[in-house]
Amino acid sequence: MVDITINGEKRSAEVDGDTPLLWVLRDKLGMTGTKFGCGIAQCGACTVHVDGVAVRSCRLPVSAVGDRAITTIEGVGATAAGARVQKAWLDLDVIQCGYCQSGQIMAAAALLAANPDPDDGAIDAAMSGNICRCGTYVRIREGIKQAAQRG
Repeated sequence: MVDITINGEKRSAEVDGDTPLLWVLRDKLGMTGTKFGCGIAQCGACTVHVDGVAVRSCRLPVSAVGDRAITTIEGVGATAAGARVQKAWLDLDVIQCGYCQSGQIMAAAALLAANPDPDDGAIDAAMSGNICRCGTYVRIREGIKQAAQRG
């Protein structure tokens, strides 16, 4: 049995400690907003926050989480940066197919929480590795800039 804190709530799951956090979230806890993309931590679709830092949940064993707080796409809107990013995404119609967007939003929210006024270089660095097959990168960047202006 593993006990973890997700979006401010203590949760338990009966899994092996080496089970990736992604599968605990999706398969054991029914939190399907975090997506499976590549399984090798390269695409960013599975991005969640662990103590506010964007991490790839597909390669993070649940036993490595410990007492640290996990925030998923289902809970990021309760944070100031997350709420601003979600609003900007809607205002600018950032989403096309949407599959990667939970990971994109999580990466952007972590960036703005750490750096409220990022320049293009900081945005590029924070968002690198978050792949969007639809190519909405220009709208993603504009969404981050708009969310930063609202902060």
